[in-house]
Amino acid sequence: MSPLRPTSESVKISNSGRNITVKQFGCVDYLPVVQAMKRFAIDREQSEPDQIWLLQHPPVYTLGTSCVQESLTPTEIPLVQADRGGQITYHGPGQVVMYPLLRIKQYGLGIKGFVGKLEQSVIDLLKAYGVNGERRENAPGVYVDGAKIAALGLRISRGTSYHGLSLNVDMDLAPFSNIDPCGLAGLQVTQMKNLLDEVDVAMVQRDLLASFLKLI
Repeated sequence: MSPLRPTSESVKISNSGRNITVKQFGCVDYLPVVQAMKRFAIDREQSEPDQIWLLQHPPVYTLGTSCVQESLTPTEIPLVQADRGGQITYHGPGQVVMYPLLRIKQYGLGIKGFVGKLEQSVIDLLKAYGVNGERRENAPGVYVDGAKIAALGLRISRGTSYHGLSLNVDMDLAPFSNIDPCGLAGLQVTQMKNLLDEVDVAMVQRDLLASFLKLI
């Protein structure tokens, strides 16, 4: 597991002239990342560029502010309370996580529009791989044949978004069976590995970033 020390590169959005700093991490613990994102959102200078963080997490269950799940079967996987919207989800190695730390109003977006951009970035990515992803009414995320492949949860602080989306690529899906993913009883989950002959996590991470940047 790598420490919270990213390598950074500046990406210029050609249609807006804005600069976004992209920070790529390895597999890093959930709580320190969330604390760092929150500090950035609260303390950032007005002139400081937006950021996008790309990473994976070691196994962890996270509870959103709307979570109503009362208990879990005992497990060694830690359970962490998060300040994002939504309910319970699971993160683990082989899942691509993208956290956009953006002043969303500068992109002409409200919360609903921003969620739509995140969902569309996954849908467009999956289409490029020959997979048909779709939205689901009143259940944010992206689904393939009714099974959830990407989850979303957001928080806005002082106009800056943090948290974001997770995309199941090549991971152990078994821990999802211990929860009602996103609070939906009986919801099945899937991943790109189950839908394609082969898939590379690092390549999907790059493709997801490119897909999102085309939309903002």
